Amino acid sequence: MAFVPPARHLLRAKDLADARYAEPLGVEDLARAAGLSRAHFSRAFRAAFGEPPHVYLLTRRLERAAALLRTTDHAVADICFSVGLKSLGSFTTSFTRTYGMPPAAYRAAFPPAADRALVPTCVLRAYGRPQRRTFGEDSSRAPV
Repeated sequence: MAFVPPARHLLRAKDLADARYAEPLGVEDLARAAGLSRAHFSRAFRAAFGEPPHVYLLTRRLERAAALLRTTDHAVADICFSVGLKSLGSFTTSFTRTYGMPPAAYRAAFPPAADRALVPTCVLRAYGRPQRRTFGEDSSRAPV
């Protein structure tokens, strides 16, 4: 087996956190993906990326939650659980610390998601046509 630099292992763990943030991932799972012990992985990750792995994972989750708050009308609790967090209280605290306002206030700062809903042109054409047609072939009586 060829030697792979430790940075490659750390990138593998970082990619795992980016791709599967909504799953119940922990530092041990990320360390296992990197092929390192938990303590060594935490030190190496912090040295390479400037923050501990659990902070990086929380940041990914909060970024996704912020995007969902801006673009959907889902309840704040549903968003909290859908991004992989388990406590609404700690979600609100972490979100407020990161974004400077609670999730509900953050959502209120953006236009409602329904205002930005794009309807495909083909759907607009299909449902925008007149429902009562005046063509002879559309009538139920046969020509005499």
